[in-house]
Amino acid sequence: MRARLALAAAAVLLPAGTVAVVASPAAARPEAGPDSIRTSAAAAPAHAGAASAEMLAALQRDLKLSADQVRVRLTREAKAGETQAALRTKLGTAYGGAWLSADAATFTVAVTDPAKASVVRATGAVPTVVSRSEAALDRFAAMLNRNLAKAPDTVPGWYVDLPTNSVVVLSHPGALAAARAFVAASGVPADAVRVVASAEAPRPLYDVIGGDPYYINGSARCSVGFSVAGGFVTAGHCGRTGNSTAGYNRVAQGTFRGSSFPGNDYAWVQVNSNWTPQPLVDNYSGGTVTVAGSTEAAVGASICRSGSTTGWHCGTIQAKNQTVNYAEGTVSGLTRTNVCAEPGDSGGSWLSGQQAQGVTSGGSGNCTSGGVTYFQPVNEILSAYSLTLRTSGGSQDPPPTGCSGYESSYSGTLSGTGDNEIEPNGTYYQSTVSGTHRACLDGPSGVDFDLYLYRWNGSAWSLVAWSESPGPDESISYNGSAGYYLYEVYSYRGSGSYTLAITTP
Repeated sequence: MRARLALAAAAVLLPAGTVAVVASPAAARPEAGPDSIRTSAAAAPAHAGAASAEMLAALQRDLKLSADQVRVRLTREAKAGETQAALRTKLGTAYGGAWLSADAATFTVAVTDPAKASVVRATGAVPTVVSRSEAALDRFAAMLNRNLAKAPDTVPGWYVDLPTNSVVVLSHPGALAAARAFVAASGVPADAVRVVASAEAPRPLYDVIGGDPYYINGSARCSVGFSVAGGFVTAGHCGRTGNSTAGYNRVAQGTFRGSSFPGNDYAWVQVNSNWTPQPLVDNYSGGTVTVAGSTEAAVGASICRSGSTTGWHCGTIQAKNQTVNYAEGTVSGLTRTNVCAEPGDSGGSWLSGQQAQGVTSGGSGNCTSGGVTYFQPVNEILSAYSLTLRTSGGSQDPPPTGCSGYESSYSGTLSGTGDNEIEPNGTYYQSTVSGTHRACLDGPSGVDFDLYLYRWNGSAWSLVAWSESPGPDESISYNGSAGYYLYEVYSYRGSGSYTLAITTP
């Protein structure tokens, strides 16, 4: 979620006769003034509210941070993710990768062309000039991949290390010479590689659950990674195409429609009509975490993993595009983390805030002494099988084209970046029944407007759904219980008039 500006107070009087005019409920109603509406909503900024209470607690525990420090970190990470995506396009072949510092206070972007440093500074990031682009580093990693048959058993893997602008080749202590010989035989320039001593012994983590458990061919147990339209994604080493699955209750569930391992470590299962994929991940604390999207987090960002053996554990992303040499074969393109895992955690879900990141592939170590765990990026899985991730934005029941077919429509104007308006007409509305809240925002061309839906929790406005595409038009579909709600229209960039169409339950 974007690290947007806090809602600002405004001097707009509450009009009478707005949609679903407020009655006198048994529960405490929201404070009536628009200033209190905006201030209360601002108390739960989108970037912090995106993480569940369980995830916030786990981040505090594992990163040894206070609640406020976690919220600040999530804000910085959300901004870094967006900046990274934009600069990768703007810098082109000069892009050398990006990463957050250990405390996430500094976001560094590497460039091979010193003249492009100003482009980085304009985003608020810190530029650094390097000799190799990210693409060049990926090519060197690919050269090692092509020669993997000659990799010695003492080399557990290799990965692209952006902060050092090099490829790291891991080697068991005492066998560094063999690792260097492998690098030389692969044709990779010696000055582009760092051979690092490591006692890692990676292996796939079988018999696992992440969100919900499922069983393959009636015996082996694995985990649902993330729900997609028609099924779910998971680890490839869990099953092969054609294998049948049963759910947590042993009821027939579905069939593997695609699987890749080794080489990759991903698969997807198509479920039958008895099962409905939901945009949720089990937090192993008695609740669930809602999946809002799959924006890729930057190197250095915090991340949490869900697994049945060890529950929730958090850490940070250390590197991307790691090649791992398992005994069963080599897998490339994994993301490396310092999060621990143990057998039984494989296939589980990885989240940064509410953004899906990947599914557990394997690791080294344990959750007593610590370890390293790798995950298969989820966006690659979605692309490989043309799947649609189920998210809280409502992947089902899309809004009508052109914002038609809604109950009510409201108009407003945003004066520029950071400006916002509360709708409908500067106030809130009441829904007396549970159901779907739908909204469609139509803004002018050339701007980036965002849309947020808040619900009154009895003491403050809590963010429950949002839409943040890089353009003027947004839509929300949210299934919620009875209560008070309001929309915020926010300018991430630009000014102009908008129309907001909404339908209430």
